[in-house]
Amino acid sequence: MSEVLSQSQIDALLNSMMSGGGGEDQAEDKKPEKKYRKYDFTTPRKFTKDRIKMLNGIFENYTRVIGSRLNAQMRTTCEIEVGSIEEQKFFEFNNALTEGDVLTMVDVTIQSREVGGAPVLTQDPVMVYLSNSTSLAMMDRMMGSESETARDVPIGYTYTDLELQLYEYLMRDMVALMGNSWENYVPITFEYNRTEVNPTLVQLLNLDETVVLVDMNIQFAGEEGRMSVVLPGSVLTSIFGEVNRESMGRKIASEDNSDEIFEQLRDSTLEIVAELGDTELSLSDIYHLSVGDVLDLGRSKDSPVFLEIGGYQWFTGRMGVHKKNMAIKIDEVCYSAEQRSE
Repeated sequence: MSEVLSQSQIDALLNSMMSGGGGEDQAEDKKPEKKYRKYDFTTPRKFTKDRIKMLNGIFENYTRVIGSRLNAQMRTTCEIEVGSIEEQKFFEFNNALTEGDVLTMVDVTIQSREVGGAPVLTQDPVMVYLSNSTSLAMMDRMMGSESETARDVPIGYTYTDLELQLYEYLMRDMVALMGNSWENYVPITFEYNRTEVNPTLVQLLNLDETVVLVDMNIQFAGEEGRMSVVLPGSVLTSIFGEVNRESMGRKIASEDNSDEIFEQLRDSTLEIVAELGDTELSLSDIYHLSVGDVLDLGRSKDSPVFLEIGGYQWFTGRMGVHKKNMAIKIDEVCYSAEQRSE
């Protein structure tokens, strides 16, 4: 007769099965689970870390430029720094906007340094956001206010006509300065287009469009705010494409012109100085020098003469006469650094 399990044995067996246990042998065979970094395939990264780093340097330069301009306009110290640069979908930025927010629409024209190259106006606009409290505080300073207290702006605040004109004046200036920071890479013109008062009600860009959001922190006169620049992926792709073409063009031009440059250098004229010797005199002796005086250089007439080019000794030779002119016959070429005097 087979053995009958007790109730305690049945409970232990059920608990073991529910906990996934399979005895000591299974516990020994169990391996630690590998951990993998999560990756969202719905939002793949479009730009490399090097490109983001490049943008960071460009906008750090931009913050210094507009910081100096705002210091003069508002007559107070204005500190601006890059807070973050993130790649995201446009709907993430758009969903964060609230009623009453204002956006500046900016046209971007990519210039070409190539001869005959035509400028290219990008299809999608760049957008600039300035928090309402910050922009209104800037307007107050521009109108003569000297308040050092942060202004409390209610959510959904609507700009007056005068404030919109001041806002446009302020943003035109800040937008125009943006192109200066790109000069080292590619010539770009940023031009104010319009002010969008209700951006949440207008489809400014495809919601699934990849954008790079540059957030900058602003502090002045007790006010702390944020300025954001939204760079559409299509605009950055066009800009980076032109940057790559210019870099390749400079590389090819450097390689192709090397022989020509060398030929031009070979035909250039250099001054050769023959150093016969040197001596030291007091200021009093120099003052009393006159025609016929003899200076002792401390060297014999057969001593070698040094020929210098650009302050370095390149040759040594001996004094002589050639076709009734003083001349030097080269005895040695001093190519090694040890033979040249600093």
